[in-house]
Amino acid sequence: MRELDDLLLRYLEEEYPDDSEEDKAAFCAVLELADPELNGYLLQRQTPTSEPIARVIDRILRRDSP
Repeated sequence: MRELDDLLLRYLEEEYPDDSEEDKAAFCAVLELADPELNGYLLQRQTPTSEPIARVIDRILRRDSP
């Protein structure tokens, strides 16, 4: 989905450069997730069990909130 790609790209451009090394590693792990799992997280149908991944997913989704 193009909208999900836009969320990830916006995070990469606006947040990633200033992230801690742990959050950068977590974002890389997010990008390696299988598409159904990643879509489930970004569409809030599933919750990550990994705390670092959950933190990054939360930050990605907050970027899209008003």
